[in-house]
Amino acid sequence: MATFKPGFTSEFNEFEAPDAGHQKNAKTARLVESARLALTALALCSSIAILGTSGDTLSVFNTTHLSNDSILSLWPAKFDLRPTVALVVCSAIVVFASALSLAASKVSAVRNKPLIHSSISFLAPTVCLIAGLVGTSFFYGVNSSNSVSSLQSWSCQWSSINMSVKPYWSTLCKESKVALYLTVMLIPLEVIILGTVAFGAFVEKKQVVYHERKGSPAMS
Repeated sequence: MATFKPGFTSEFNEFEAPDAGHQKNAKTARLVESARLALTALALCSSIAILGTSGDTLSVFNTTHLSNDSILSLWPAKFDLRPTVALVVCSAIVVFASALSLAASKVSAVRNKPLIHSSISFLAPTVCLIAGLVGTSFFYGVNSSNSVSSLQSWSCQWSSINMSVKPYWSTLCKESKVALYLTVMLIPLEVIILGTVAFGAFVEKKQVVYHERKGSPAMS
């Protein structure tokens, strides 16, 4: 005896695949958003470390620097602080932009407005990327000079000398290097964050297209 199969089975299977695809896109969007938030948090922590180390080296210089006419000056007459100042300023910008991006993703009033949320998600890593490029360009530009010393080049030059009082050359050298290396690391990190933003926008666009197709009348 032949088995009777209900006629609605094929229609149900017809809509099962699109729903599964929608769920997959939604899961992918959540994973991408989680990755973006994690990377942004990493950028925030790194920029705080940059701000702390570069700010400390600048503070030590200000407290130990004497006037140029002093007989026993610890620092050279020709000295360029721009790389260190650039790291302080740029890291502060990254701290603010990263914190703003994280806050925008957690505050429902902002997150529920796709245009504002997506704009902040894109602009924040863009600003951070520019800040990282500016900070590293200042550092390598000045350090390549043989006539003018920077805080890192001067402190690392005397890092083998043990100091019982400030400035501790070895500590200043290490802090300067940590600040520089973390700033360099920020550049590819922010590029990856921008990549997650772009991919997340692509997945979200697919979801919008799916909802539009689902809401439109079926073609005969």
